[in-house]
Amino acid sequence: MTGFVQDIEDLAVKNAEFRRVLYTAKHCQLVLMALKPHEEIGAEVHTLDQFFRVEDGTGEAVLDGVRTPIRGGFAVVVPAGTNHNIINTGSVPLKLYTLYAPPNHRDGVVHHTRADAEADNEHFDGKTTQ
Repeated sequence: MTGFVQDIEDLAVKNAEFRRVLYTAKHCQLVLMALKPHEEIGAEVHTLDQFFRVEDGTGEAVLDGVRTPIRGGFAVVVPAGTNHNIINTGSVPLKLYTLYAPPNHRDGVVHHTRADAEADNEHFDGKTTQ
């Protein structure tokens, strides 16, 4: 396979994992996420840009302390250096995908829960999907 060509909305809605790295290219990375009701990604700051697309559910995007309600169809662009968090404020899972530019996680990594993600000190190791 060269590149990634799939129905990302369908993949995101069906995903039940906290984090699943789908595809890693040299300069960006595609990751699915599912946040349980009242779960959050956790406040973080990256030295890279990040894009989120919400496919299902409701929540809040917090960028440098500014809280904005989000729901299916919303996009969030987080510039490098921005303190950010995504919080599920609803009663059903918040389904989304994110693009990191450049990659942030090890290719193919799956974290079933947020606790799994926090316990794993993995980072992008330079290996791409292809």
